[in-house]
Amino acid sequence: MSTAILTGAPPPGASIERDLRALGFTVRVADGNGGVARAIAAVPAAERVAVVDARFTGHLHSLRLGLTDPRFPAAAVPGALTVLPGARGALTAALAPGSAAGRDGAAIAPGGGGRSVAAPPATDCLPDRLAAGLAAAGTPVHAPDLGTLVATVPTTEAARAEAEAAVAAVDDEAVRLRSAVKSRDGFFTTHFVSPYSRHLARWCARRGLTPNQVTTASLVTALIAAGCAATGTRPGMIAAGALLLVSFVLDCVDGQLARYSLQFSTLGAWLDATFDRAKEYAFYAGLALGAARGDDDVWALALGAMVLQTARHVVDFAFTFTLPAPDPAAQGAAPGGATALSGRLDRIAWTVWLRRVIVLPIGERWALIAVLTALTTPRVTFTVLLIASGCAACYTTAGRLLRSRRLPGGGPEGARALAGLADSGPVAEAVARVAPRSPGGPLAAPLWAAAGTAGLLGWLLFGPDDRGGWTAVLAAAWYALCAGLAIAAPLSRPFDWLVPPLLRCGEYLAVLILAARGGVNGALPAAFFLVAACAYHHYDTVYRLRGGAGAPPRRLVLATGGHEGRVLAVTAAAALWASGQGFTTALTVLGGATALLVLGESIRFWVSSQAPAVHDETGEPA
Repeated sequence: MSTAILTGAPPPGASIERDLRALGFTVRVADGNGGVARAIAAVPAAERVAVVDARFTGHLHSLRLGLTDPRFPAAAVPGALTVLPGARGALTAALAPGSAAGRDGAAIAPGGGGRSVAAPPATDCLPDRLAAGLAAAGTPVHAPDLGTLVATVPTTEAARAEAEAAVAAVDDEAVRLRSAVKSRDGFFTTHFVSPYSRHLARWCARRGLTPNQVTTASLVTALIAAGCAATGTRPGMIAAGALLLVSFVLDCVDGQLARYSLQFSTLGAWLDATFDRAKEYAFYAGLALGAARGDDDVWALALGAMVLQTARHVVDFAFTFTLPAPDPAAQGAAPGGATALSGRLDRIAWTVWLRRVIVLPIGERWALIAVLTALTTPRVTFTVLLIASGCAACYTTAGRLLRSRRLPGGGPEGARALAGLADSGPVAEAVARVAPRSPGGPLAAPLWAAAGTAGLLGWLLFGPDDRGGWTAVLAAAWYALCAGLAIAAPLSRPFDWLVPPLLRCGEYLAVLILAARGGVNGALPAAFFLVAACAYHHYDTVYRLRGGAGAPPRRLVLATGGHEGRVLAVTAAAALWASGQGFTTALTVLGGATALLVLGESIRFWVSSQAPAVHDETGEPA
């Protein structure tokens, strides 16, 4: 429930009461600061409350943006202020008689991020004074970008007539529909999906559908597509490709519906982020099952595609964690190196779109998979996907390496984020505790991670035993040793973002190589399941870190063994059960245990936590 308190009776013919009720507010009228304070005190503590100047003139969508967005504890547009329960105390304090905002007609000097509101009592606007008072007292007040929308408090009849004419000149529904689409998105999404998906979002909103319901529909559609691909028939493959595109359209619609209706939630963000991975990897599995029906084993390619895609995302996320906070003093300074080149290319429109396609964001990737699924075979689909994703990975990683030469590093917060993303278990941490704490050179940590990964993968690929053997366990021990040395010092140097993706490649590819070279029946599907569970854990870690909630609890990392613990377990299982079904069983058990642990903790956290999840794969140029 929400309550809006009008500061007096609206002028004759004003639509403010009707507009507030249309937005779901119960409207009350109060006179003066004392009347507003008493009205606020009468509102239950768990409800949203808004204070709106009765003379407010503007678009309905202006009020919607300013008063109904659930992401901000306090928000305001000219003439209207709202607070969620967490900021009620600050609002009450701002209305107190001794406060600056609580004095009728008093002017608020700018300070603490507030804006100056100086007006004589006859034209005084209480919501604006309260917003300035909240900001000055340290409570952030979100001010949405209204663009061409109107929100004003006219003080004369002439000013009201002028404001009403300005309102009539702008179609706020058209503005609302446009703003439902991301301002920066991939080429395929922008030109082939958003022109009509925004209208689907409005259709869903008018029928009371929620973004979470559309997200679930997208998942169900993708799972049906995976089932069609698993048939291995040409009609099934065509249906799978078409349904995958439908699933992607729904995936766009859920975000556009959230922006159109301002229905944002922690659970919704987590579902959107999680289901994207589930849909893509389920479709990979469906293609592999379909190929198996035609006696073509492509599980290794499916697993390779999953490994490459996950490693690409880890590169993007890890690099972002090392970016320093914007320095206001540096604004206007000329950028250099790769940043300067990127800025120059941004001024050429076609290069912007080309770079958004090259990085193969989710829209381009799913369109490629859908078309290849419908027209070719699973082997061709995975081969082309691996080549395209490999080129995109080389392009984005090269851009980040060039930019890192001019970056100072991520500082303490970035170091903590990278340490969480490294997912080091008890073995690596034991090595780190006894290793020298000196950071060494700027490439010390990435070189240790690279040495461990290269030593492990090189032995598994070129060692004398196709099934790994006990010498592979020694290679895994070398990997664990190097991983511990890589994290011995805080990961705060410019190139330390390379450590998590290098460790991910070491863990995932070790499982892939052992399952592929061993030749054990069912080992590759079991390896796919294990890597999918680990990848989910690492994506969940990213979303927690980006939402400011910190890494998963240490008990979860210890229970799952950390990346080096899982590598040691898999190599030991390969050595113990080199023949027969023992290795497949071990991979299945390890994958099942990992999935249960990480899913249980993830669901518990995101359902109960108030921390926001962040997932926004928009195809940014490197």
